Amino acid sequence: MKIEKLDFVAIPSRDAERSRRFYGEVLGLRSDKHGKYEFWAGGTCLAIWEPEKLGAPFKPQKNGHLALHVADVEQARKELEAKGVEFDGEILDTTICKMAFFADPDGNDLMLHRRYAPNE
Repeated sequence: MKIEKLDFVAIPSRDAERSRRFYGEVLGLRSDKHGKYEFWAGGTCLAIWEPEKLGAPFKPQKNGHLALHVADVEQARKELEAKGVEFDGEILDTTICKMAFFADPDGNDLMLHRRYAPNE
């Protein structure tokens, strides 16, 4: 067996319409023309779903931050803060990359990310 790629990441929500607005309008991700609740972050699809509508308990994804690659973490953070997004702490600089942590309206962990040290 050879895993070829990551097809999608499931994003649990209690309100798919609210999540659709957040991922599309606030984060500015490209919507999928075939799926109302699917968005693209580069080559990875984020698929919003409502577990409670399928009889499963809702639990936000914690400590598995989706690292959303941006050109400038500081600037992207300012833009999102202007749209009402609240961040958890200051920008973290690891000497390899910069990260800014936040969550979507359902509490799913996300981060802005930019690696600035070369991959060796």
